[in-house]
Amino acid sequence: MRGTAGFTLLEVMIAMAILAIALVVVFQSQSQSISMASESRFLTTASLLAQSKMTEMEAAVPGNLVSGSGDFGDDYPGYSWRSTVEGTHMDTIKKIDVTVRNERMASNNTYTLVLYRYVSP
Repeated sequence: MRGTAGFTLLEVMIAMAILAIALVVVFQSQSQSISMASESRFLTTASLLAQSKMTEMEAAVPGNLVSGSGDFGDDYPGYSWRSTVEGTHMDTIKKIDVTVRNERMASNNTYTLVLYRYVSP
């Protein structure tokens, strides 16, 4: 009897199992990479928008410091901001919180920046 050329069923099944495991690892890595890129993009954009809004709050006349909210228009769809101005235990210091939120993201979608500002009496 001559030897037959080719693969046995067992060899094919082992090769398919190895291939399936490798593909699962590759797809999981790709998914994690996309998620991390999305989070990084949000943190970069949100921090710049929060700094921009905080700069407006810093430039405002101390008597005009009020809490508010809004969005960033058509340039940044889905992004909104909220600012709160609170007194502290010192009458001359105000605490300003600026929070930027991306409505399109399901989780980890807020970024908060805090400033303590001196307000002359």
